[in-house]
Amino acid sequence: MENLTKSLMLSLFATMCGSVATRAQTFKQDYADIVNQASQTGIVTNLTEFENFGLKYRGTVNQANTLQWLKDKYLSYGYTASQLSEDTFSYSGSTCKNLIVTKMGTVYPNTYVIVCGHYDTAVGSGTNDNGSGVVTILEIARLLQNVPTEYSIKFINFSGEEDGLLGSEHYVSTVVNGTTPKMDIKLVFNIDEIGSVAGMVNDKIVCERDLFAPTSNNAASDAVTAELMTCTELYSPLKAELSYAYGSDYMPFQENGEVITGFFEHYYSPHAHTTQDLLINLDTVYVYNVAKAAIGATLHFATAVIPTTPDSAKKDFNVSFFPNPVKDRLTINKGQLDNKEYVFSIVDINGNTVLREQLANAELLETIDITKLKKGLYLGVLETGEHRITKKIVIE
Repeated sequence: MENLTKSLMLSLFATMCGSVATRAQTFKQDYADIVNQASQTGIVTNLTEFENFGLKYRGTVNQANTLQWLKDKYLSYGYTASQLSEDTFSYSGSTCKNLIVTKMGTVYPNTYVIVCGHYDTAVGSGTNDNGSGVVTILEIARLLQNVPTEYSIKFINFSGEEDGLLGSEHYVSTVVNGTTPKMDIKLVFNIDEIGSVAGMVNDKIVCERDLFAPTSNNAASDAVTAELMTCTELYSPLKAELSYAYGSDYMPFQENGEVITGFFEHYYSPHAHTTQDLLINLDTVYVYNVAKAAIGATLHFATAVIPTTPDSAKKDFNVSFFPNPVKDRLTINKGQLDNKEYVFSIVDINGNTVLREQLANAELLETIDITKLKKGLYLGVLETGEHRITKKIVIE
């Protein structure tokens, strides 16, 4: 988070906050079951490892080592190398990299929920600003790796935030707006500095909404922030406090007309941007509780569908695509579908349809040539007039 006094800004905007829209979500036990798998020990371990890299400023070996550490973490959670990508930019003679991890949705693969936060630090290790956000994003990614979501998710670790939001600005200008058509973003959920102060009664988390121009996205931001507040109180012991978005990586998205929300600590740490921004000075239980709230919110925002064995088999009609991973020819088994005609598509990690075949008088097994497609992670989509079945495909 940029080094600005939030308390002063809070007083300036106090009269603007008002009440938010009615929050109608209900508690979902299957979401809570995933939230309750969050590991306080794992979060502390990740915070410790993050702290041990020291200063993570642009162009430093420590920042490069932290980036590699992040990659290794995502791979250890089961994400594939093809799901990881980098967005590279230069500033003041230094090369900086944003890390993007894409988890594809099953119903809306080309519409994204972005969960983001920065991993660069201005002074010292930055264990709270923003190691606390980094480890929370990692915990969300770990627990959602095998959970089907209707919307795609991009977990983004930005660099260049402490230089003035440079990493997120570059991503918006070159990736979001550089996609044809422009990337379709459902919402941006930013997590920055949520470690608070050790020894305080840390029972509140600030939920941030858009109050700035352009105003066309403000109402939608207000609505998703209301949902974030509800999720916080449904899936964590924390109370939700409404505030405004400011000075972090959601702002370039906000200026681009996207819908944003975010988390920030209730008690503003005096140690941000100092060498005392250390694990010993933040509240690890608070980070754990915020992570639980963030996991519940991401499940909600991305519309997670928690499968059970009998129901998932019925829903998929035992349709399968094999072999998987596949190299040159993919076989479609239409299982218990009795349709003689269907459309089969392959969608890449950016939501683009790279192959589309319409099959008439389809047999139980049909084979598709995929030799012209590049290696990577894709989504196979089988559509009939009544059903839409999606599954991940890895092309080697």
